[in-house]
Amino acid sequence: HNLPHSSLEISKIALGTMTFGEQNTKQEAFSQLDFALERGVNLIDTAEMYPVPPSAKTQGKTEQYIGDWLSHSDKRQKVVLATKVAG
Repeated sequence: HNLPHSSLEISKIALGTMTFGEQNTKQEAFSQLDFALERGVNLIDTAEMYPVPPSAKTQGKTEQYIGDWLSHSDKRQKVVLATKVAG
């Protein structure tokens, strides 16, 4: 499937990563990311807004884990990262 108005190909489903650091360890996050990518899921939602309110203790863990996962391989060219912003 192409992202509307672009040539970017994305999977039908996305991997939501909002609980990384809160409910998932770094190793579990890596395993889930690998599992999804191996099965054709290339859209990764990094939004860390759920549950609301966000936890200061784990703020940024999602992005840190994904960044670490991407830095150890050639996976960056294989995934599309998405996020949300709320005020």
